Amino acid sequence: MRLLVQRVKNSNVVVEGKTIGEIGQGFMVLLGVAPTDTKETADFLVQKLINLRVFEDENEKLNLSLMDIKGEILSISQFTLYANCKKGRRPSFLDAAKPEISKPLYEYFNKALENAGVHTETGIFGAMMKVSLINDGPTTIILDSKEII
Repeated sequence: MRLLVQRVKNSNVVVEGKTIGEIGQGFMVLLGVAPTDTKETADFLVQKLINLRVFEDENEKLNLSLMDIKGEILSISQFTLYANCKKGRRPSFLDAAKPEISKPLYEYFNKALENAGVHTETGIFGAMMKVSLINDGPTTIILDSKEII
């Protein structure tokens, strides 16, 4: 799994002109799934994500986690995180899991966040979405299970 994590003041997602997910302070997460990913991968990344100390404490040091600030998450499925641009000008997406693998893992990931006590909003898997955010910092982090597990 690959997560592109942006610390946000707020974020929302719109599908067909309707806002379907909206959060305040927390993370906007773009999530890509590889064919080899499992529920265990998702569980590991959920714990890593919600405990990342990237929010400022009273001394303006990055010492607080999402859990510490009671932040929220907007989770968006994003197969293009597995784009391979080595050849030519058109990216290949063969490294991304097929929907029959990625959709259940995306849903499992979001449920695991909720089960951990994090208010989680989502986009619609496979839909054309408009995502807006105010990046706080800016702070953007990539979590790739192949690099951290």
